[in-house]
Amino acid sequence: MLVHDESAAVHLLQRQAIKPTAQRVEIALLLLQEHQHLSAEQVLERLRRRGKAVSKATVYNTLRLFAARGIVQQVIVDPERVFYDSNTSDHFHFYNVDQGALIDLAPDELHIPELPALPSGTVQEAVDVIVRIRDK
Repeated sequence: MLVHDESAAVHLLQRQAIKPTAQRVEIALLLLQEHQHLSAEQVLERLRRRGKAVSKATVYNTLRLFAARGIVQQVIVDPERVFYDSNTSDHFHFYNVDQGALIDLAPDELHIPELPALPSGTVQEAVDVIVRIRDK
């Protein structure tokens, strides 16, 4: 869900049982203004450019909380690179390793004919696909 003003951000956080602190609201406004993929460092940098005083720990903790509550999706492209995706609908990704950029790939653009049988006693939670690409 995208949010464009403070009251919408506060309402979204409250619906997800998250206390809407000033820092959390600022992070929500930044991350959820459009569909985008930002790392924690990018969120921190953009907040600081806006003149917001938010600690690195607060940004990391808030992003993990948002991911746990389904406000954003956490996309791990490698152990050193994690993005927070404001588009929580089912979709896949291209990851440009030269640019360090994540790009949405709609589910209808990638056809997976059939998944293997699940182990007994389990249910499918998600299918994550990242197609790694490079510049020519």
